[in-house]
Amino acid sequence: MGGGRPTKLATSLATTHKPLVDTALNPVANESFLTLHYRLCGPDGAVFLDTFGAKPATLSLGRGELTPAIEACLIGLSEGQRARFELEPGAAFGARNPQLLQHVGRDVLARLGDPDAQYEVGDVLHFGAPEGGSAYAGVIRELGANSLLFDFNHPLAGCAVSFEVQLIGVL
Repeated sequence: MGGGRPTKLATSLATTHKPLVDTALNPVANESFLTLHYRLCGPDGAVFLDTFGAKPATLSLGRGELTPAIEACLIGLSEGQRARFELEPGAAFGARNPQLLQHVGRDVLARLGDPDAQYEVGDVLHFGAPEGGSAYAGVIRELGANSLLFDFNHPLAGCAVSFEVQLIGVL
């Protein structure tokens, strides 16, 4: 059986073969394991995160890997489906919290990091959480003589967000 035409048997098998899982009956549900491409854009259309054209993401719903609002967009979609959602301001990453704007002393920054570091507005610094918790990041909003003002809100907090997804696999 070289590279010629398929035999009658091969043609018959090809036309009667059915996938083991009917993806139309396999919609995304809570706790589904997904392989997908997705793109998040801010209110001005600027891309915040994009896996299209790169390796797809794999994740499990219900484990905090995506926000509840973004997970809710995925529920009911089927494998192979592509969709786009527009989320209202604050829906995806919550409202901006003014308490997450905090001054950090330059002495603290020198003690925790490089004492000779030079900072600029817009720089992002990563901080280790006390007692081994998750690390978090803050954006420098103002430079002061003795302290820097950090914004620890998610960059898209309080913003309208566009979420585009293409589901590759659903388990």
